[in-house]
Amino acid sequence: MLKKGSKLNSILTGSCPKCQEESMYKEKNPYKMGKVFDMHETCGHCGTRYKMEPSFFYGAMYVSYAVSIAFGVAAFIISNVFLGLGLIYSFFAILGTLVLTFPIILRLSRNIWINMFIHFDKNWKANQN
Repeated sequence: MLKKGSKLNSILTGSCPKCQEESMYKEKNPYKMGKVFDMHETCGHCGTRYKMEPSFFYGAMYVSYAVSIAFGVAAFIISNVFLGLGLIYSFFAILGTLVLTFPIILRLSRNIWINMFIHFDKNWKANQN
């Protein structure tokens, strides 16, 4: 499922989308809130620049909205359908889920966004100058 070379591997691990050899983030723990956005400028292995242009990750806000909706719907289904909680308690379950998973959603959305533009290259070593 998380084979090296798959988009899912790069998205879930936060590794470089081109070589998948190292993490794009300086701090692996997303819950260190002061460092949640700290990324390396380039990959230490293949040299891929993560910020392809200024404000590149602004587009990740749209992905973040979709991911937040997915987490919220999942929280509602679990709380209302499976646990049988009322609407008010389901609302609080959604809020709690979104607050607790906020750093994860931020990173996931950035990972999805960059993987839309940079693809895995199994021959990245041969293609370097």
